[in-house]
Amino acid sequence: MDIRGLVCALALSGLALAQGSKSTNNKDWNFAVSGDSRNCGDVIMPSIAAGAEANHAEFYWHLGDFRALFDQDQDIVVDANGAPRHLSITNYLDGAWPDFIANQLRAFGSMPVFLAPGNHEFYNGKTRGDYVGQFADWINSPMIQQQRLKDDPADHAVKTYYHWIQGGVDFISLDNATVDQFSARQMAWFELVLKRAETDREVRAVVVGMHAALPDSLASGHSMNDWPQGLQSGRKAYDDLLAFEKKTSKHVYVLASHSHFLMEGIFDDDMWRANGGVLPGYIIGTAGAERYRLPATADKAKLAKTDIYGFMLGTVHPDGAIDFSFKYIDEKEVTAPVKKHYGAIVDACFAENKGR
Repeated sequence: MDIRGLVCALALSGLALAQGSKSTNNKDWNFAVSGDSRNCGDVIMPSIAAGAEANHAEFYWHLGDFRALFDQDQDIVVDANGAPRHLSITNYLDGAWPDFIANQLRAFGSMPVFLAPGNHEFYNGKTRGDYVGQFADWINSPMIQQQRLKDDPADHAVKTYYHWIQGGVDFISLDNATVDQFSARQMAWFELVLKRAETDREVRAVVVGMHAALPDSLASGHSMNDWPQGLQSGRKAYDDLLAFEKKTSKHVYVLASHSHFLMEGIFDDDMWRANGGVLPGYIIGTAGAERYRLPATADKAKLAKTDIYGFMLGTVHPDGAIDFSFKYIDEKEVTAPVKKHYGAIVDACFAENKGR
């Protein structure tokens, strides 16, 4: 598809989403979300796309870490016949994001995809300017642009954080990919979004998605606890969400990836039970990255699993309540074209691909 066709398709998908935000208000509807598709994402993400379509997801939301960038992903160093190929670091860095678009995003076809940046997006000299330039078609899609201008008609700047309202839900995609985040500017914007959602009768729930989990979760060893600005601003964001929930009685859910496992109930810990309350929280870093070992606190979670791939399916009810269920991707679900292209890498992605 040439650029003119891509723009046209994006415009049509934006229109469909805008219409869908009205048509889904009085019935259940689904969306799909996960993150961390580096390493083996070219093998796993086409199956996630197929699973999202089979479950009638209205969109897919990727929570960051598209490619490794610090080293060459296992799935990018094979040719179309599964044979090894050798790339210079320059060729790898130049081709990593286009590879993500071609072999992961393209699998979703006409399904809208929303992107949040992960820390690996900014390795090896990559900047937010580079990110905006590469992914503007996704982070400035018609629906996102329309929402930004509705909030502020003078705001023409494309950002790595944004929100959109669909089917009674305000989806807020945040950027905590580097140690200067959340910045004061992003926090001010976030609080304005919540303030508008308080009085917006269309909004019955808020879903916040980001790469690293907010602080003081059951997975705090790899989260916004890891840097001072993250700890301070992340706690403030959590407090803001608690205050919003208590003031409005609207549903609030918090999604993250960064840790490469599945965990549900991540904020049901001593810290938040003693300091305001527990919000429903999930980690879904299961889209192809090397699978991490579970932390010692995992036994306190409602659900915790590793050495798996898949995505979370959110089912939104008319009152704004959302049920989340995890959809596993097994090796038998890898499509024949993917198996042919990646050869032995497919087996390695399932049998190996394990990290710390």
